[in-house]
Amino acid sequence: MNARHVQLTMVLVLLLMGLAPSTADAYVGPGAGVSVIGAALALVGGAVLAIVGFVWYPVKRLILRYRRRSENTERATADSAVR
Repeated sequence: MNARHVQLTMVLVLLLMGLAPSTADAYVGPGAGVSVIGAALALVGGAVLAIVGFVWYPVKRLILRYRRRSENTERATADSAVR
């Protein structure tokens, strides 16, 4: 076995040991639990607002532009019909 093979084996063993489940005798109080829930909700809310900002507002502009064009064509046809 060469040194590179030994190093790769050691890294793999350390990664597997790090991923292995172990018991934790820990207590999470109600204040910490509420903080985690609040942070998770803020993260989800921020993601939703980012999607709305990048998707909804350009779509809204396109809708308004389409409405203005249709109003202008209706006015033009109404003006030409009056003359």
